[in-house]
Amino acid sequence: MAEPKILVERDGPVTTAVINRPEVRNALDNEAARLLAGAIAAFDADEAARVLVVWGRGGTFCAGADLKEMASAGAVYVPWASHADGPTARLTGKPVIAAVEGHAVAGGLGLALWCDLRLCDETAVFGVFSRRWGVPMSDGTTVRLPRLIGQGRALDMLLTGRPVGAAEALAIGLATRVVAKGTARAEAETLARTLAAFPQVTMNSDRRSALTQWDLPLDEALKREAELAGEAKAAQARGGAARFAAGAGRHGKFGE
Repeated sequence: MAEPKILVERDGPVTTAVINRPEVRNALDNEAARLLAGAIAAFDADEAARVLVVWGRGGTFCAGADLKEMASAGAVYVPWASHADGPTARLTGKPVIAAVEGHAVAGGLGLALWCDLRLCDETAVFGVFSRRWGVPMSDGTTVRLPRLIGQGRALDMLLTGRPVGAAEALAIGLATRVVAKGTARAEAETLARTLAAFPQVTMNSDRRSALTQWDLPLDEALKREAELAGEAKAAQARGGAARFAAGAGRHGKFGE
């Protein structure tokens, strides 16, 4: 029996979704894309799950859509960012970290961009490699990439399709952190446990404000930030302030 195309592994508050198609460099056919979207939705609905890590098995993050399936007779390609079954279509209520090893290209770049943080090892390569085949981006890349790294750099990547390695990705803000070869998943899960230990309401409130402010004029974005902060303060801030007043977190001990 064939292994599942998407594996879901849980370790306490950390969930890891594993793209399990190494024989095709973790390209997602329509079935795998639906399964990944389902795993993301299940994580979001699980109150015990606090942070999601997305990782590709076998040394590649994701090579994008499965072009062999796309080329087959009668195949209907599902746009990942605008279809209900698309893995990059919805905003989760909790953080998501991409653990990138090897290529995150075409739709794989879009999947990495959809994540909040991109923790990459030294082998990571990003790029719009579908440029060569005349396949447009419909995974959110043309929207999220300019917002993340700026219009000029994004157009350079979008128009040329050139590869961007880990060091350059870090320099332009595409990669969040670069770690040693082969350690991206372990380091991402360690980071996920750190995030999972923080007071969740306030962290997720700040995250939501940052992610949704793009849609609003400045005054409305600031008003929305205040509304979210007010809800978070009512839920958690008084207790946190009391812990600080009692001596927690002093003398550089951030993790208390």
